[in-house]
Amino acid sequence: MSKKQLKIAVVGLGYVGFPLALEFAGKGIEVVGIEIDSDRLKDITNRRSYITDITSLELKAALARGNFKASANFSDIKEADAVFICVPTPLKGRNLPDISFIKNAVKAVSLHIKKGALVVLESTTYPGTTEEEILPIFQKRGLKHGRDFYLCFSPERIDPGNKKFPIHRIPKVVGGISPEATRMGESLYRIIIKQVVPVSSCRCAETVKLLENTFRLINIGLIDELSMMAHKMRIDIWEVVRAAATKPFGFMPFYPGPGVGGHCIPKDPLYLYWKAKSFGFNSRFIKLASDIINHMPEYTVKRIEEALSSHAKKLKGARILVLGVTYKKDVKDLRQSPGIEVIRALRKRGAVVCYSDPFIPFLKLNDIDLRSVVLSNQNIKMFDCILIAADHSSVDYKGLLKSAKLIFDSRNVFKGIHKEKVERL
Repeated sequence: MSKKQLKIAVVGLGYVGFPLALEFAGKGIEVVGIEIDSDRLKDITNRRSYITDITSLELKAALARGNFKASANFSDIKEADAVFICVPTPLKGRNLPDISFIKNAVKAVSLHIKKGALVVLESTTYPGTTEEEILPIFQKRGLKHGRDFYLCFSPERIDPGNKKFPIHRIPKVVGGISPEATRMGESLYRIIIKQVVPVSSCRCAETVKLLENTFRLINIGLIDELSMMAHKMRIDIWEVVRAAATKPFGFMPFYPGPGVGGHCIPKDPLYLYWKAKSFGFNSRFIKLASDIINHMPEYTVKRIEEALSSHAKKLKGARILVLGVTYKKDVKDLRQSPGIEVIRALRKRGAVVCYSDPFIPFLKLNDIDLRSVVLSNQNIKMFDCILIAADHSSVDYKGLLKSAKLIFDSRNVFKGIHKEKVERL
């Protein structure tokens, strides 16, 4: 089948599905995106992108070509030769996996799937999900794998805001229920991605993603713990990491911070931790690293309190400005943001908290209702302490350094600058 004849559906137009849909559309393939969020559909209709990695110009170009559309109706997938499922997989109470979004999407897909179509799950999940949860949904509808449909898992590897590695430059791992399904997935991804890595099974592909993020969780947890230890020992952990990173082999730098956010690192390893427990295995590394990272917002507040005390100021009643509330620099993404947790922890301790973020004009999250403060010299001087929680590139840090009374730098923005008013994590 030629690319012009190929039709693709992407279920879930978020940080994973939206770039995937436009990448295929950019190759001349007809793509329908299924999205049940009315605000996202409204933005697409108005040709306005809602994620950092897709510009509004790119969206306008895709819509102008006429081979991309968004819909809330699952019946629009009935002509699709392949369906990609890119929906959220959050955690619920007590760190339990919630794959309800996957199940609901698969049930809807099974009602409208074209005979012989390939279904690819990209949502991060625990090993066994594709075979144990998705396959039976199709089978209960009387659909037979290898005859009526084919099924694969391919873990998403999107890094929001990373311009060096857009989707087409990130190698793709794919594993199917059968060798034929794997070959179909491999062939499909090669249309948009140069390097595709086939593996022996869905379980292997599912575990690949969890290994990648567990590796990061454990190393971030390690460096967070070492940063706390280094502070006690009056050692600059940032200088230590910088020097260690000069070793050309056997070391990879990780950096401390006020916590870890996003859709992957805080959550994905706990999917693996949960699944391992069902086999009677307790992954102590995962749990320990997660606990250390979850403690970092509180530790950050403790360090701010110490810094204020050294300037004869109490935390209770202090005016604190949190600079950057997205989970990482230069992205418009609040998911699991440590900056939000620091705001809550500061408020709990009696501080008067405001925030400033060029990407987030207002915050309305249950107990938080704030608007972003303009970073003028006059406004900066109003605060007893400025916490740099996310180091956005557009901020005037020279002006901040000049006007601020006290800065708590959790991102090493002011490396090499030794001033009494600057305290680093």
